[in-house]
Order: sequence, then C-alpha cells, then structure tokens
Amino acid sequence: MNTVLLHPCYFGPVSQFVAIAKADNVVFENEDNYQKQTYRNRQYIYGANGKLLLNIPIKHSGNKTQHQKYREVRIENDFDWQKQHWRSLQTVYRTSPFFEFYEDEFEPLYSKKYDFLMEFNYDCLHTVLEALQLDLDYSKTSEFILKPEDVIDARSLVQAKGRKEFNFEPYTQVFDTKFGYLNNLSVIDLIFNEGPNALNYLENQEIELF
Repeated sequence: MNTVLLHPCYFGPVSQFVAIAKADNVVFENEDNYQKQTYRNRQYIYGANGKLLLNIPIKHSGNKTQHQKYREVRIENDFDWQKQHWRSLQTVYRTSPFFEFYEDEFEPLYSKKYDFLMEFNYDCLHTVLEALQLDLDYSKTSEFILKPEDVIDARSLVQAKGRKEFNFEPYTQVFDTKFGYLNNLSVIDLIFNEGPNALNYLENQEIELF
C-alpha cells in the first residue's frame, strides 16, 4: 500500500495530483510551520504573457523570532485578492475547452470569505477532486514528524522555489502557440484544458516517489 504525505495547497501543481492519483492512501500535513514562497498560498497559471503568479496575501504574526503554524495562518482580506484572482482565471481560461463546464464549481471559492488559509486550501482540494471525479479518502496528521516512517514523504512538492523539475507529457494549453508548453502549472490549468481526461492524464504520468 502506497501512502503519500502531502501539504494542502492553493489548488496545487500537477505534480501534487500525480502523486495523489497514484497513491493508495493520502495523508495531509496539518501540524507544520508556515513557510513562504510555497504552493500553500500561490499558484502558477498560463497567462497571455507566459507564466502568471497568483498569490494569496496573508497576515503575518508580527513575531519574527517565532514560527507560525500553517493551520493558524490568516488571510489578509483587506486586499480584494479573490476578485482579482477570479478575474485573472476568467481572462486566461475563458477560451479553454472546459472552463465554462467547471466555472460554477470554482466560482464559490472566490465569493465566500475565508479567514484561514488552510480552510480555503482544503476547499480548493475538494473542488479539484470533484472536478476530477476522484474519490479520495484522506486523513490528516495530528503531530509534526520530521522523518515519518511507513509513508512516502512528498511534502517537498509544496516548494515553489528551487523545486525539482518534472517532465510531464505535454497537453494543449491556451497560449502554447505563443510560448510553448509550460510544465507543472496549477492543476486547474490541466482541468480547464483537458476536462474529463484530466484524471487519466494524471494517472499516466511518472513521478519519482513510488
């Protein structure tokens, strides 16, 4: 049985969902400290000028010497990031084959107010799983273990900077005639472009975890 340990992300990159699709069991890390420049609060999509970053602003604890638990991180809602992000997704993907098909499933994420980043990310996860029609029975950690046993530790997939490169099979992207195929973007890029074939695509990719 392959059990993989992952972080809940802002949707998450394709690599994260390749790991999920190939795992027998999934555990999400709930007890770690928050780190900057990760997919916890950012995602990359394919914009008209290439790779486009969407970043969720967070409230900082104010104590520079003390780590902040990921599950305690609050979203900075004074900035209307939800409206901006949803507008960006509409602009980028409105000509993709399946955006209109999934639009009503994703829009509520950008109209409901969220206080905590982790709560929002779990709702993102559930929305993606529903779009993929993937029935995932997952669990959450109750304590942080640096080197866990009996699981495949794939928590490094949360890193957005200095991350490992993946060579997944190209699929058709909205602006690929301008900039070519961009690898390992947010899983929503795959969903809006591939639709019902997205899960089959994920299951057929190789990732050096298992």
